[in-house]
Parts: sequence; C-alpha cells; structure tokens
Amino acid sequence: MARWKIAGINFEHFHMGDNLRLAAALPDVEIVGLCDEQPDRMQQAIEELQLPSEKVFTDWQACLEQTQPDIVLLCPAAAGHGLWTERVMAHGVDVLIEKPMAASLAEADSMIAAAQRAGRTLAINWPMTWFPTHRTAHRLIREGTIGDVIEVHYYDGNRGPLHHAAGKQQRTAEQIAADKPNSWFYQKAAGGGALLDYLGYGATLATWFNGGQRPIEVTAVVDQPAGLEVDEHCVAVLRYATGLSKLETRWGTFTDPWTHQPQPRCGFVIVGTEGTIGCYDYQPTVRLQTREEPAGVEIPVDPQSLIDSNPIAYLIHCLENRLPVEGPLSPETSRIGQQIVDTAIASAAAKQTLPLLD
Repeated sequence: MARWKIAGINFEHFHMGDNLRLAAALPDVEIVGLCDEQPDRMQQAIEELQLPSEKVFTDWQACLEQTQPDIVLLCPAAAGHGLWTERVMAHGVDVLIEKPMAASLAEADSMIAAAQRAGRTLAINWPMTWFPTHRTAHRLIREGTIGDVIEVHYYDGNRGPLHHAAGKQQRTAEQIAADKPNSWFYQKAAGGGALLDYLGYGATLATWFNGGQRPIEVTAVVDQPAGLEVDEHCVAVLRYATGLSKLETRWGTFTDPWTHQPQPRCGFVIVGTEGTIGCYDYQPTVRLQTREEPAGVEIPVDPQSLIDSNPIAYLIHCLENRLPVEGPLSPETSRIGQQIVDTAIASAAAKQTLPLLD
C-alpha cells in the first residue's frame, strides 16, 4: 500500500491538474480523493486518474473525514487561501497550496498561524522554483560564484491566464471570451490581476536568490485597462540597502515562454559583486559572467533529482526526514514575497513610493 495518501481539494486554479499528475507519478503516493463544489472542474482529473466515484466529493469535510489524507493539495482562488488553509489544517493535515501565497499579508499570516496551531507543515508551491535554470542559478549563487547579490531583474508572464488550461493546453478565442467575465483571475475581490499572479513569483524567487533580504521601499505602477477591474501589467522597483531591483509582470506577452520565448525574455538576470547570471524560463543553459570570464559562458543546467523537480516529492522528503520546508516553498520566504506584493499594490494605488509593509 502507498505510504502517503493525498487528496486534491478546490480546483479554482487550473494548476490542480498539473499537481495531481505530479503526485500520481510517485510510487509511494495514492490519490485518495478529489473535491470541488463544481464537479465539472474535476472531470478532466477524474478521467486522467481513473478515479472511482467513491473517491470524488463535493463536500470538503466529507472528503477529509472519509479519505483521511496525509497531505492535501489546495488550489483555490488567491483570496481563499487563508480560509482553505485554516479549514484543512484544523483536520490535522499537511498542506501544499498553489501560488500565490495569499491575496494579502494578513491572510498569509493567518495561514502561518493556522499551521502553528495545528502543528502541521504548510508549503507554498511556486512552479517556477522547479525550472532547471533557476535552480542552477541558485546553486551558483549559494557557491559564491557571483559574490553578493546586489540586483535582481525579473520579467515574466504569459499571454494571459485563460489562454491555457492544465498541462498548458491551448484554449480557443471563443473559450477565453466566454470565461473572462466570470473568471476569478479578472476579479479584484478574488485576488485576480497580473500583479498578484506573477509579481509574487519575482518577489519570492528574488528573496530566495538574495538570501532573504527585504527591500526598504517599493515603487509600483500598473496599467489601467478599460473595462477591467484588475491590472494586466505591473512594473515594481525595489530599493534595498544594496541598491535597486526591478520586477515586471505581464499578461499579454507576444508568445508564451514555454512555446517561444517572447521579447523581453521571461526570467531573471541576477547581478552580484563578482559576476552576473542570466537564467531564463525553459532554457537549457544559464549565462554566467565573472571577472575570469567577462565575455560570459553558457552553463548547462544542473541535472535534477526527483525532490529537485517535483513539489510533492520535495514535501514528502521533508516530512519523512523531519526537515523544514526551505526556499520559495517555505512560509518564511513566501511571506517576504507577500510583503513586497502588498507594498506594490498599495504603492500603485497611492501612486507613490512606500516603505515595505508589515
């Protein structure tokens, strides 16, 4: 029998299908239940996993009580992260929740408090964490290859969250137009918008790259598209003790980076006191520039083990070995990312530079 029982609850974010596939691929995992109040959102996963009807629920409490999972995968809309984490943690279950951490810092803190009360593990999955280029860049930084990190430059996004479904499946223009008025991605109250969706990636991974530094202040500007209540483009400048970093997010890139890298390219450029690293999404190499190699060299990405490429395998590794969750998945690092995002939201609304919120 599988040693780890996993349930997937709330399919509002389409990444649930991706995470369930990653879980099902592990030999010591059994998917014991799926739950969503809208059964049609589970249908593709039910068919792919060939789950019998007794493992499918529309009542989350019944799902937890009848399946007794060890880990719950959560994919609610951003503004529901606090509520759903508290619900599941109250049942004494470890949680892997899909990014962003939350829709606000207060909500992020409620999630951390819920985990502390329950004595359980909370992990926040940022899929970009597992890109071989970014893991290779982090390894080079950790080894001191570029000295101390003093700048992080980030540009990322895609054509828009409704252009693709689970597994990056392309959707038609008709499907996009039909879904946009009701999609939580475009609803402010639900935690929609490119700033919250993608600035969190940049803020959280930048914190991972720079060793946990916090900026002193944040200046952010968002577009104001007609007919929408959320942004599709944000530029944020972060002032650290070391200088400035820039994070830019875009729904509406010319191409999706997993098909063809758009221009600007999606990914990071990290500047250190002794060199620079360019690590772009989905690429086979990172570009390293040092004082010994000022012209720059292409470094093949590191080979990845299972726990370096699969968030569920990583979480199970931590639980089995009683290790803390580290890096972007940790509440500590993700909380700093949330501080940056909250400050950027407030800065854009006030149209002024603001000190980091806490």
